[in-house]
Amino acid sequence: MIALLDMYGIGQVSLGGASMGGRVAHELAARWPDRVGTLVLLCAALRGHPPTPAIIAFSDSEDALLEAGDVDAAVKLNVDTFLGPRATDETREQVAAMQRRAFEVQLAADDVASVQVDTELSAITARTLVVSGAHDVDFFGDIAARLTAEIPGARHTALDWAGHLPSLEDPAALNPLLLDFLRG
Repeated sequence: MIALLDMYGIGQVSLGGASMGGRVAHELAARWPDRVGTLVLLCAALRGHPPTPAIIAFSDSEDALLEAGDVDAAVKLNVDTFLGPRATDETREQVAAMQRRAFEVQLAADDVASVQVDTELSAITARTLVVSGAHDVDFFGDIAARLTAEIPGARHTALDWAGHLPSLEDPAALNPLLLDFLRG
């Protein structure tokens, strides 16, 4: 990402990410704090955070379904687990298609070694908003609390209507919150 910003001559940015993209965003902001002025983390992941029983149960179920070749059931498990009550049927269909494609790519790919990136959340200097969904798996709520506690000056907003994908579940409710924060 830094190479891409450099290629286009872009200095400091506002950066946002959701789920694993949130992990990438906060890792980048910690490693290159001068490059990120504003940071928005939506239901972000965090490398090395201890799993909760709920996320372990989800992961075990997903793994078992995929090992059995039941991609349809694994897709349904993801949709049912990660979408909150405001998700429309159309959104559920779109997320199902996205998840199915992710499984197809993952199942066809060779195993890849994980890249270890040591980051210190306290190194982040960006004005930071951490967003969590009340209907998300508790694991991500725990991460939101940790990000808020460890990123200097971070602000946390819990959405009582959201699951793990608030930008898809109700963009009309989320976007004003994000725009207000980005405007400062």
